[in-house]
Amino acid sequence: MAATPDPTAAVSELIAVVAQLRNPESGCPWDLEQTHASLVPYVLEEAHEVADAIRHGDDAHLKEELGDLLLQVVLHAQIAQEEGRFDLAQIAAGISEKLVRRHPHVFAGAEAADSAAVKANWEAIKAAEKAADPAGQPSASPLSDRLAGKVRGQPALAGAMTISKKAAAAGFEWDDMAGVWEKVHEELDELKEAVASGDKAHAQEELGDVLFTLVNVARWCGIDPEAGLAGTNRRFLDRFSRVEAALGGNLQGRSIRELEGLWQQAKAEIRAAQSSES
Repeated sequence: MAATPDPTAAVSELIAVVAQLRNPESGCPWDLEQTHASLVPYVLEEAHEVADAIRHGDDAHLKEELGDLLLQVVLHAQIAQEEGRFDLAQIAAGISEKLVRRHPHVFAGAEAADSAAVKANWEAIKAAEKAADPAGQPSASPLSDRLAGKVRGQPALAGAMTISKKAAAAGFEWDDMAGVWEKVHEELDELKEAVASGDKAHAQEELGDVLFTLVNVARWCGIDPEAGLAGTNRRFLDRFSRVEAALGGNLQGRSIRELEGLWQQAKAEIRAAQSSES
């Protein structure tokens, strides 16, 4: 069994590798072209791939994807260091200081009976930090401002759930589930009208409204919309791969009736396989 590498040495080696990739004289042309902005899609992609590995419970995959995500952090730090703005050491020191500051029950003798108390303390400390910021200005809509900052870096679906939960906790909530379903149907009707009108921009807005309202359905039911959609994606690809295989990899020229028949056959095959395993 191979010896476990020293964490400090391993991270130092990664920093050195990334620095070499960014070396103006002998580095990689692709890496040298990258900026914070150009790397945004890769940061998001790697974060999603980490989440996917966690959902699948695959340690080897998770280890690899966490490495890819760590590369993005080191690469951003290297770009900032080259511009004399900050480096990886400052990033690590900043998050360490924040963790110590926001966990007084661990590092400063305060008490927190459970995770709910920890979360409440965390939010209170964040609010106090913001109030103490000399650059900060009093806001007439503090919750909206906090949420705008929080969801800025989240995928749209996760951001919608964050907004929905916080707004509901503040009192902006339906009386019962019937009200949520009524809103779903209202928004769906508006989407149909927008699509029929041919106004693509309006249709996109209405589609967003439908999705946001469905996120509220998920919140009321205590289910995770991100996990639900990820599961649907996997099931679709499983079924679609069987349809492709049945047609030799070529779907062109096939009728929707034939394709639907193969789709239903694929569903039945998967269901039968799952039943035999259980």
